[in-house]
Amino acid sequence: MKKLSGKVAIITGAGQGIGLGIAQAFAREGAHLVLTGRDGAKLERAAKSVREQGVEVLVIPGDVRKRETAEKTVADTIARFGKLDVLVNNAQIFQVLIPLADISQEQTEAVLESGFWGTFYFMRAALPHLKKAGGGSIVNLGSREGINGTVGFSIYAATKEAIRGLSRTAAREWGEFNVRVNVVCPAARSEAADKFFEDYPEQKQNYLGQIAMRRLGEPATDIANVVVFLASEQSGFVTGQTINVDGGLTML
Repeated sequence: MKKLSGKVAIITGAGQGIGLGIAQAFAREGAHLVLTGRDGAKLERAAKSVREQGVEVLVIPGDVRKRETAEKTVADTIARFGKLDVLVNNAQIFQVLIPLADISQEQTEAVLESGFWGTFYFMRAALPHLKKAGGGSIVNLGSREGINGTVGFSIYAATKEAIRGLSRTAAREWGEFNVRVNVVCPAARSEAADKFFEDYPEQKQNYLGQIAMRRLGEPATDIANVVVFLASEQSGFVTGQTINVDGGLTML
């Protein structure tokens, strides 16, 4: 039996990188998928790649910064599949090396709205349906930049820590409904990471040098396998936790 057989999962920011890797792993484990993000063309390519696993896939382009996107995505999911079991909040606009004193209001809003508000909107929209299903799993994406307070990542770090705080409170409030909420902090290859290291090559060796295993994780295996575990019944007594999937970059 596949770990997610018959489950229905929404994945935000699913068109590339970690979101796509999670979608591919979920499909291998038998989950039917709802993929959302801003780039419809990327979502369609992602959908094509996961449909090859024999699962159903619904594509819903939208901007997670808008509450209407969350409400429509969840409503369309229920209309198509009749239920919702798993929500993965991955979408996030990335803020590169900008000192706190220099970050603009526009940049601040883009990072906060895509990360924190997007996560908040989708969690709120999903809750009634997770409760109706008798429980479910929410996996939110955090970051070591928030845990460590990395220089040049002020608003990104603050957003990721806000997501962790939101997740812990939701885990306590929603545990009675068998709705579990956990956070994964990855260090993984992605288009955003590749672009960052291309723009700041001096950062790559410094970053890799801090990782005990001296490499970045693969989205569809290293990172996604942990998200699959958190989405499955195997983690049925795990909630309110932050799991660093980063090859030993962060050790608490």
